[in-house]
Amino acid sequence: MAVTSTQSKAPASVNNVAHGRYIDTGTAAAFDITCGFKPRYVKVVNHNASGLVTIEWMEGMADAAGIKTAANGTRTELTTLGITPLSYGFTVGLDTDLNVTSEQLSWQAVG
Repeated sequence: MAVTSTQSKAPASVNNVAHGRYIDTGTAAAFDITCGFKPRYVKVVNHNASGLVTIEWMEGMADAAGIKTAANGTRTELTTLGITPLSYGFTVGLDTDLNVTSEQLSWQAVG
């Protein structure tokens, strides 16, 4: 059995971690978060949506992708409407279970 493993690590002097909250009281839409670096991991959580809805994106996934965990625990792979990394932050697509008008989102990005 052949094993292929790759990893990358930021230098010890670089620690890019950001977190915050987002709420849109208008019409729900895709949105950008500026954290000042290109993330390697992003997690966005809506903790008000009839339970917990989460989307996670990891380096190596395609743009607008992610792993979605629904309130009932079902996990699905997103190929659209997920998270897209940017050089200065990330975009969250309009997944209607996650991005709901007037519901609080929390996010974390690690670079």
